[in-house]
Amino acid sequence: MANTASARKRIRQNERRRERNMARVSRMRTFIKKIELAIQAGDKSAAAEAFKVAQPEMQRAAGKGVIAKNTVSRKLSRLSARVKALATA
Repeated sequence: MANTASARKRIRQNERRRERNMARVSRMRTFIKKIELAIQAGDKSAAAEAFKVAQPEMQRAAGKGVIAKNTVSRKLSRLSARVKALATA
């Protein structure tokens, strides 16, 4: 158990940050799921719109350090390719 006041404060800060980060990751996953569902349904316009909304949210999560920047770039690239593939299909 923490013995100093600064250690107790650090524990409180870490807990608040953990909850905030979990909320950000959960929010990002929800946006990704909306894109996935639109892709599965074959609705290009809905998928493109969902992608347009999800992209800044995912980049914001990367900017906050919740998820690695390269991970976000990779996910966006793959989702974008799948949305574009709907147009040709």
